[in-house]
Amino acid sequence: MDVLALMAGVKVDRLPPFEISRAEDASTIAAYRELRRFVFVREQGLFADDDTDDFDDDPRTVVLVARDRSGEVVGGVRLSPFDPGGPDIGWWCGSRLAVYPGSRHRGSGSGSGSGENSKSSSARTDRGDSVGPALIRAACAYAEAAGALRFEATVQAGNERMFRQLGWDSVRPLPVAGAPHVLMRWPIGRLALLAASAKGSLGPLLTGLTGVPGFVGDDGVPVPGSDLIAACDAIVPSMVERDPEWAGWCAVLVNVNDLAAMGATPVGLLDALGARDASFAARVLSGLRRASLAYGVPVLGGHTQLGVPASLSVTALGRAPLPLGPVPGGGGRPGQSVRLTVDLGGGWRPGYTGRQWDSTSFRSGAELRAMVGCLTSAAGAAGAAGAARPAAAKDVSMAGIAGTLGMLAEASGCGAVLDVASVPRPAEATMGDWLSCFPGFGMLTTAPSGFPSVPAPTAGPAVSAVCGELVSGAGVRLRWPDGEEIAVLGGGVTGLGPASVPPLAVIRNNASGSHLAVIRDGGREPAALKVEPPIAGQTFSANGAGTEGT
Repeated sequence: MDVLALMAGVKVDRLPPFEISRAEDASTIAAYRELRRFVFVREQGLFADDDTDDFDDDPRTVVLVARDRSGEVVGGVRLSPFDPGGPDIGWWCGSRLAVYPGSRHRGSGSGSGSGENSKSSSARTDRGDSVGPALIRAACAYAEAAGALRFEATVQAGNERMFRQLGWDSVRPLPVAGAPHVLMRWPIGRLALLAASAKGSLGPLLTGLTGVPGFVGDDGVPVPGSDLIAACDAIVPSMVERDPEWAGWCAVLVNVNDLAAMGATPVGLLDALGARDASFAARVLSGLRRASLAYGVPVLGGHTQLGVPASLSVTALGRAPLPLGPVPGGGGRPGQSVRLTVDLGGGWRPGYTGRQWDSTSFRSGAELRAMVGCLTSAAGAAGAAGAARPAAAKDVSMAGIAGTLGMLAEASGCGAVLDVASVPRPAEATMGDWLSCFPGFGMLTTAPSGFPSVPAPTAGPAVSAVCGELVSGAGVRLRWPDGEEIAVLGGGVTGLGPASVPPLAVIRNNASGSHLAVIRDGGREPAALKVEPPIAGQTFSANGAGTEGT
């Protein structure tokens, strides 16, 4: 089919005047470097003899070239991690953009590049369809695909307008080699887009539904009048259809993770399964059964419907005994440190590269139970005062590490800063993928006020590190090694807003007949109080306005 012939009223050439591709062989790299020498050494005189530098020796450096219809290299640009030889933390730069004079101003030409240092570039035309702008666009797309969350270039001041027209942001003037330059930054919105698509509709959708005061957007919810915690998760139907055993496993995984974030010990599961036939249902249930045995959480009951499209949801019940009770997702306050506890073992689930990290399916039951029990074991070690208990906790959901941190901050009525270089991350995952994927087991916690950090929990094979802090304001910013902070989430993730009433106190008769009160006020360290006289057979909870019976 001649697609071009069907585009009535649209004037296009049968063949593009140039084509952009990655330089894969030595001869193409040599042609690009010869182009650079022509532009930067002979034409512009920016370098005396040679413009090569450490970036050219970095094996991670990528060169994109533009070829004309004859196959000749007429333009090129390179991009690479910002620190040659250092770890790739998702900070990339573009540089050495160059185009031969004969391709700069004709039908789809472009301007020459410049590069006073290894991170500067320019093009001398504003034509959006020419070689220089096309190379810039290709570099942006490549950097994002490579997992970059920060992509910059230092350009000559005269080319700032063109970069802005291509969507770049001006950061600040940055003189280079005595010539005026501007640091430009390409806005990368993948974390915001993920958070918006995964969680952004929750606020409007859930308006008017009842809840439990003090628990907004939490991973689970306290069942009134008891120490039970309930959690519920549904698996994406396409995943159930595509990978039924994995879906069954994940249905247990995500629920026990939810209970773990609430500081609850799981006691049982209920499943609701829809399947086209018994054979398919058996595949889903085999994964669910295997996970149930691995985590040591029984399936108490459920419902199975055959002859319907694939669907799966699981409800989990756990206990968070008083006096400590559950850990709220909205108990954080500005100034508290943020800790990530995460399992780096395993690898990308086949078919879900960049989206689902499988760190659990190969683990022993003892290892899995150690991870999901990390907060309850900390509570046991701390005793009733809960000195090692976090003020807030959330398990990392499909919104990723950044999006989940945004949810914790939103429920806590504040913002958050994430130190990119301090985030524990497997070598096989790019920073962009890691901050946006589902990691299998990942837990974000904040330290109680007055404590520099929550002690690293005992979490089996998982690793743990302080990698951020809660701050005044809203949203999430990434903090880079040079001190630059870049906003990736501008405000609340869910639209549910902050937890209106944080859990303030729980008062219960103890064995001696007196009352033990544990107060958790705005994330402050719980304190044990004696309340007299005892009232036999009664349990009280304080809601901030007084004490009432429950």
